[in-house]
Amino acid sequence: MLSMQKKQSKKQGEQGKQGRQGERLTSLLPYLIALASGILMGLTVAPVGAWFLAWIALVPLWVLIVTSAKNQNQSPPAPPSPPAPPALFWGIGYHGVALSWITGIHPMTWLGVPWLPSLAITLFCWGFISLLGGVFVTIWAAVMVRLAEQKPWLRILIGTAVWCGLESLWSAGPLWWSSLAYTQSPHNLVIVHLGQLSGPNTVTAAIVAVNGLIAEAYINRQDTKMSSASSLRDAMRRQFVNKYLVVATGLLITLHLIGFILYSRPIAQVPEAALKVGIIQGNIPNRLLRSSEGFRRAQENYTNGYLTLAEQGVDAVLTPEGALPIFQRNLMETALVAAVKKKGVVAWIGAFGERGDSYTISLFTFNNKGEIVSRYDKAKLVPLGEYIPFEEILGGLVQRLSPLEAHQVPGSANQIFDTPFGRAIASICYESAFPEQFRYQAAAGGQFILSSSNDAHYSASMPFQHHAQDIMRAIETDRWSARATNTGYSAFVDPHGRTLWISGYNTYETHAETIYRRQTQTLYVRWGDWLTPLLLISSGGVWLVIKFSNTKKLSN
Repeated sequence: MLSMQKKQSKKQGEQGKQGRQGERLTSLLPYLIALASGILMGLTVAPVGAWFLAWIALVPLWVLIVTSAKNQNQSPPAPPSPPAPPALFWGIGYHGVALSWITGIHPMTWLGVPWLPSLAITLFCWGFISLLGGVFVTIWAAVMVRLAEQKPWLRILIGTAVWCGLESLWSAGPLWWSSLAYTQSPHNLVIVHLGQLSGPNTVTAAIVAVNGLIAEAYINRQDTKMSSASSLRDAMRRQFVNKYLVVATGLLITLHLIGFILYSRPIAQVPEAALKVGIIQGNIPNRLLRSSEGFRRAQENYTNGYLTLAEQGVDAVLTPEGALPIFQRNLMETALVAAVKKKGVVAWIGAFGERGDSYTISLFTFNNKGEIVSRYDKAKLVPLGEYIPFEEILGGLVQRLSPLEAHQVPGSANQIFDTPFGRAIASICYESAFPEQFRYQAAAGGQFILSSSNDAHYSASMPFQHHAQDIMRAIETDRWSARATNTGYSAFVDPHGRTLWISGYNTYETHAETIYRRQTQTLYVRWGDWLTPLLLISSGGVWLVIKFSNTKKLSN
């Protein structure tokens, strides 16, 4: 008898242990689901490029948030499953995977940083930006929790508006790159054309709304199963639930049709507006920038490339960011400027400008006489790469990735860049992620885009994501774009975002292509991002009306 009692007690103990393990697994499941769906969203961009996942990758998080909040409102309430932490995991999953190229800055031993501190700094930067993305998604989730008992259509409207508002807020700061909109570039150019209406947030709104409709279809399907209503009412509810998927499908098709109409418009190629531009991809590793050998190679590669392109009859030559890593005052002594004076072909040369005791990363226009006639200073600096966040902590461990010791400062936000061929839209490297920079210059009369970059210190997926950003800016502004980089990917892009030519990676290359100056203005260029405030105001207004109406009914 005693033996049987021991066996029974042991069996109960094992069952209790298995039950506790099951409870722990159940409590962890929302976090795992959120993390996995965030990772799926991260796979939409390079190097994987599974762009189609963006239209469903937000659905699991949406369902988790709403169903969890509804369970908490039951009587008695279900076991707690807070939606905000899963949202944090989703944001970390998405931004962590999409921005994993940040790890390419390690090791920074060529900057004099020991291997372990270099690893620590790299992981800190990657972790910080991923966590920041998670915080923004968590804020969005907190708003959605408050809407759990609202009508599904109101959740979709407010959820879309708040997501767009948060992306606008984040993009106003210095740490910005991974908008939901860029998940569609360069593979789904049709939908990216919605950016001509109200900028990238138009594409973001489309993605969030479609995900929301699919999620609400699932949520209401679950509600139907749990309902104890009559069979007739169940049938009616199922018919209503089906409408969410119908609307999601209809919205997706309609948005692509609108994009296709914009994509199908012919591009005028007036001979008088033609401009034959050559680019030089110098392929100088950043670790050589501080050395005399690096400067010698830069002079040789860019001078020879310029002469080659001049012989091909180009009108102008574009070089990458920091092509010649010297100050403006020393440019006149270089072989490249001597070649400009000899050949008489306009050149845009990346070098360093001076501003008092500080310096700027700049793009200089040299006319056919070898004289500097305009200058554009980089306005958006790269954290860690060009200035040190938390400099009091990290300043003693790492210097800037620039070859210069002086203090770097940004250019003004509202610059214009006049050239011998008319006003251009200038962008230097990281600025490609900030559409407002391009919109302002296009509205000010910029007729074509000159993008000058150096992505050599990052992993290979970053240059392709950078190219995808430049494609979006070309579409939004309806401009031809010439992009010169140090190590790749250099490219030429037409106003529909089609890549006419793209370079290899880690190769020395020159290439010439004809682009066309344009003076058209898209709705986005004229009005900016009008959609986000419209969504916020309209959704907020509807919510207030409903709340006031419900309060009035209760008081009566």
